[in-house]
Amino acid sequence: MSTLVIVESPTKARTIRNFLPSTYRVEASMGHVRDLPSSAEEIPEAVKGEKWAQLGVNVEADFEPLYVIPKDKKKIVKELKDALKDATELILATDEDREGESISWHLLQILKPKVPIKRMVFHEITREAIRDALTHCRDIDNRVVQAQETRRILDRLVGYTLSPLLWKKIAWGLSAGRVQSVAVRLLVRRERERRAFRQGSYWDLKAVLEKGKISFDAKLVTVGNVKVANGSDFDENTGQIIAGRRVLLLNEDQARALLSRIQNKPWTVGNIEERPVTRKPSPPFTTSTLQQEANRKLRLGARETMRIAQSLYERGFITYMRTDSVHLSEQAITAARSCVQELYGSEYLSPQPRKYTTKSKGAQEAHEAIRPAGSTFRTPQQTGLDGVDFRLYDLIWKRTVASQMADSRQTHVTLQTQVEDAGFRSSGKRIDFPGFLRAYVEGSDDPDAALEDQEVILPALKVGDKPNCKDLQAVGHETQPPARYTEASLVKMLESEGVGRPSTYASIIGTIVDRGYAKLIANALIPTFTAFAVTTLLETHFPDLVDTGFTSRMEQTLDEIATGEAKWLPYLQKFYIGEMGLATQVKEQESQIDAKVARTVVLENIAAKVCIGKYGAYLEAESAEGQVKASIPQDLTPADLDPEKVEFLLKQKTEGPEKLGLHPDTGEPIYVLIGNYGPYVQLGDVSETNKKPKRSSLPKGTDKDSVTVDMAVSLLTLPRLLGTHPETGAKVQANLGMYGPYVVHDQGKVGKDYRSIKPPDDVLTIELDRALELLSQPKAVRGSKSATPLKELGAHPESGEPLNVYDGRYGPYVKHGDINASLAKDESVENFTLQRALELLAAKEAAGGGKSSKSKKSSKTAAKSETATEKTAAKKTTAKKTTTAAKKTTTKKAATATATKKKTT
Repeated sequence: MSTLVIVESPTKARTIRNFLPSTYRVEASMGHVRDLPSSAEEIPEAVKGEKWAQLGVNVEADFEPLYVIPKDKKKIVKELKDALKDATELILATDEDREGESISWHLLQILKPKVPIKRMVFHEITREAIRDALTHCRDIDNRVVQAQETRRILDRLVGYTLSPLLWKKIAWGLSAGRVQSVAVRLLVRRERERRAFRQGSYWDLKAVLEKGKISFDAKLVTVGNVKVANGSDFDENTGQIIAGRRVLLLNEDQARALLSRIQNKPWTVGNIEERPVTRKPSPPFTTSTLQQEANRKLRLGARETMRIAQSLYERGFITYMRTDSVHLSEQAITAARSCVQELYGSEYLSPQPRKYTTKSKGAQEAHEAIRPAGSTFRTPQQTGLDGVDFRLYDLIWKRTVASQMADSRQTHVTLQTQVEDAGFRSSGKRIDFPGFLRAYVEGSDDPDAALEDQEVILPALKVGDKPNCKDLQAVGHETQPPARYTEASLVKMLESEGVGRPSTYASIIGTIVDRGYAKLIANALIPTFTAFAVTTLLETHFPDLVDTGFTSRMEQTLDEIATGEAKWLPYLQKFYIGEMGLATQVKEQESQIDAKVARTVVLENIAAKVCIGKYGAYLEAESAEGQVKASIPQDLTPADLDPEKVEFLLKQKTEGPEKLGLHPDTGEPIYVLIGNYGPYVQLGDVSETNKKPKRSSLPKGTDKDSVTVDMAVSLLTLPRLLGTHPETGAKVQANLGMYGPYVVHDQGKVGKDYRSIKPPDDVLTIELDRALELLSQPKAVRGSKSATPLKELGAHPESGEPLNVYDGRYGPYVKHGDINASLAKDESVENFTLQRALELLAAKEAAGGGKSSKSKKSSKTAAKSETATEKTAAKKTTAKKTTTAAKKTTTKKAATATATKKKTT
């Protein structure tokens, strides 16, 4: 007999298993084991005829949720029940946040244990923390469970009530969400600001001065004691100087005339101001600030950051990664200060331990900031990590250690110089004591901003000194539109507005991109035309649901439900079925919404209509011949659609493509066109005998107006046959694809081997020898999690290939070629040997364990099915797929399942 411990993931289970006595059995639930039905197939026969069944919530019976066990969780539930039969005690050790508390509660309802039950929580997975948690177990917190359930029901009510309306009025498959729709509106509002923006231009002078062989920059700020205009003086909506501003706006001629007038005149120092500045370190990471910094510094998306952080947590490297708290325990403060003392010296320690407090009322997701795990902090080099795992741990370690370091003391220097009636300013910075900057510098969203730890040294000068002017230039500037949101800046905005909770931001941003409301291009989130249409409809007919203030107040109420300050049932009743409830509003507004108007996106200065169709956005305009429709390329964003592009697309539709010239060999015309996937060139006309003329996309970043006949002819030669592979005799080609240029070794039925072509190589000029060199290089695995082995075992005695242990979705495994062999549950990675790996691989090979093409295909199908489940929504009783609220990666649902009995609240 033993104690059964249930956690969420196999990785967490393996780590914890090492810290518990042998009488403890640790199993994983693989996330949530129950949820609201995600498709019509999951609804039990007993309630399929009920009008509320598709909603999954019985609104008329006090919002009673209908819980089902997804099909892919039935086996796991059976295994957990079997494991419980041999147990004398059950410990529920899921995460300590709302989702974790909910998972434990659902396990309790399903397993119905007849043995003693304990709820164990911890925020780091170390031997000391686990042993301590065992002695401080508690009961399940029903208030937290109720708060999570209320959020889940609320999200379902919003999504399943509004989404069908969007299908009817705009397009099938669209979705609305309590936080998702607010985030989309933020993106759309910023894009509207960019469309409304009018560019302004101004000129000034820049000088390079010198004193004592030290050069420094100086910028023109005044002429005749009048401030020279800069970017902050312009009205973004007019491109003109803001009314009432007393500034001097210089054009190019005026700037050059001023330059000529002062070119050889003497310069004099008029004023020097030194200002001492003290900078304090930032608090340790919360979920939100970690996502922001990882995006700025490491260029990681929010989802990728959380995936890596979860892996680090489950392997015992960091504390729990979903937290609103900046608090550090006494143990963590001691560990951080020890690191500072050992690595930087006592002078770099803050005089007193720094204790950070969380201002947010809702900060109860966990009890401590994200930090390195343990009572002593391993340096990044001591962890054995590499790749992005190392870089993220390094970021967390530095931020935590820096939080206990001394202030940085700096002196900011402003130097005023005068030449004739022109005043110039120079700015310098002297770091008197680096303090925490020795360990950590917070990132910036501005790539051109100088690093905070770089000094800008000015020479020793005094009033009346006359520096030499080495260089003087007139510089033109243009004002820039408001910057688009990055993942980091959107997370920051959502948190500052109190919209949603940081633990959900990664999934929300992922949902926005996955469902086509925004594109992630060069780290910027760019809303699509569909986002414009949906946002306009919601703003017009359901303004509260996309209002940040309303959504923030909703979050506060949900937090109050968790603390017992508010009652969940009256709140849901008022929100959904009250006089101004959502169900009432939808019923009233549906007949007032004109689908034709809802599908139309109104953009200023665009004569044609932009409409949302079944296959995307298109233009609609009237001409002498009647109505004209033209597809809008998928990579063309609302902010970039101008009258010139509209004219080109419509002209291409009515008059045919733009002729570039004639092919020198065939005499056929060459056209430049814009299609759904961007610009391309075409050889010849479409006709009955030539229904599919030869076409080739333009290389990414190539403007259609820069295409010449020679370039087009070269592009039309693609795919280029470079020659034959010396080992196989198969052809080697170069071509352009969806993801850019590539070379391919085409062996027919045997398969194709691809490699990307990257600068300075060019798809139009690459030769066979270089292609063979690229093909000989190891192939990068897109999105692979197994790039970093858990343990290196050595070389295979026959093939000589390295044998490593990797961390997989269902636990550790050893890989050789196409054969993967999982380690047994009771086998630890630390004690796993090369000999044991060879035994497992031999057994797997004998059983036919190599990956077949069929198995690969089925795994892809399963992945697509899982994605489809998250992206679509239920409609009436037609068993069509349903929209589900975005959850953590551990709570994803399969497409089909059967039901267990309802939960009674």
